[in-house]
Amino acid sequence: MKKFFQEIKADIKFKSAGAGQKLTESAACVTGAGAEKAPKPKTNQPARQQPRQGPTNEAQMAAAAALARLEQKQPRARGPSSQDLMRNQVKKELPAEATVSGSSRTDMVSEPKEEGSTPLAVPGVYFTCPLTGDVLRKDQRDTRIKEAILSHFSTDPVAASIMKIHTFNKDRDRVKLGVDTIAKYLDNIHLHPEEEKYRKIKLQNKVFQERINCLEGAHEFFEAIGFQKTLLPVPDQEVSEEFYVLSEAALAQPESLERHKEQLLSGEPVRAALNRQRRVFRPSPMASQFDLPSDFFNLSAEEAKREQKLRSEAVERLSMLRTKAMREKEEQREMRKYTYTLLRVRLPDGCLLQGTFYARERVAALYSFVREALQNDWLPFELLASCGQKLSEDENLAFNECGLVPSALLTFSWDMAVLEDIKAAGAKPDSSILKPELLLTIEKLS
Repeated sequence: MKKFFQEIKADIKFKSAGAGQKLTESAACVTGAGAEKAPKPKTNQPARQQPRQGPTNEAQMAAAAALARLEQKQPRARGPSSQDLMRNQVKKELPAEATVSGSSRTDMVSEPKEEGSTPLAVPGVYFTCPLTGDVLRKDQRDTRIKEAILSHFSTDPVAASIMKIHTFNKDRDRVKLGVDTIAKYLDNIHLHPEEEKYRKIKLQNKVFQERINCLEGAHEFFEAIGFQKTLLPVPDQEVSEEFYVLSEAALAQPESLERHKEQLLSGEPVRAALNRQRRVFRPSPMASQFDLPSDFFNLSAEEAKREQKLRSEAVERLSMLRTKAMREKEEQREMRKYTYTLLRVRLPDGCLLQGTFYARERVAALYSFVREALQNDWLPFELLASCGQKLSEDENLAFNECGLVPSALLTFSWDMAVLEDIKAAGAKPDSSILKPELLLTIEKLS
């Protein structure tokens, strides 16, 4: 085969050299014509290069056939499919996004706007401490709640220790296991008050070390309900070990131990409540414009991990066909990346009622928010989305499932029966319906 291609190249080179000439022709011209002058020697001029000719049709056909045979003997490696390329691209992007999420998407407070920039629709996301009633920024809530719990020990150590157990420890499964174990200790004392062995808890016991000692607030709880640390001798040994021993005063009040056990079992983490930041604005053509702070978009560390997990799952979905229902489910999942949403309700008189909500809260929370601001909160009404869709209070839908994130403008509408009664009474349907104290706080939407 190699020889065949060399012959083709030689044939092409030979044909591109031009017309042939015999070696004897130049000599005959000089000797055979004596009367004629010998031709003048030619000056050294560059030879005129003939244009190169392409291979003949037969040569091209032969070369093509040879290449085809070679390709059949040596099959070309199959390249990656489009799905493989997409999957590899997503896998490359995931580490970069994880780095960005870990470094720049931690709990952040919105920076103040520069002078002359558009005012924010809301200064940020704020919370209310349930213990003190203080309004806290997003980055303050955990620290301030812990401080409030610790300060509560001076007034009610039992309640404070229970709050510490459920709030300071983030692993809920470990908390439940430890709480159930403590409850079992107290049940044994309640069921067998005369047996001394149930009133003593060995601190070096394996179960105690693995389930209880690791919980913040557990030791404070034992001491608050009447246990005291005591060194007791170990039978058959010359050493002493530390025990929790229930005092005689606490043993004499079994109903108190039972009450403390129920409080411990029913305890919940202390969480700051989202502050609605309720505001009322005058009618404005800018009602549908929202300039939101970074709090509405920046994710906490836990939220970033959850988002990263969802994106990792997207890699696997690339290799499978998706039905319409599956695509709709993925769209809803995409909406869940927002943690908060800012909602405005246009009232019949054109005024705007604004509040901050969790994106996962149900529509019923918005109905309650509006109802609290009305003079007559018992009158039925409806809320309509910007597309005219009616949002039912009875439907168990979250705001992100309705597409009302990260902000939305809704319209207040009276129930038809109420509207007819208003007209029959000669009142104006578009009159103010807010409580008088809220009208005193009305602002201009800028």
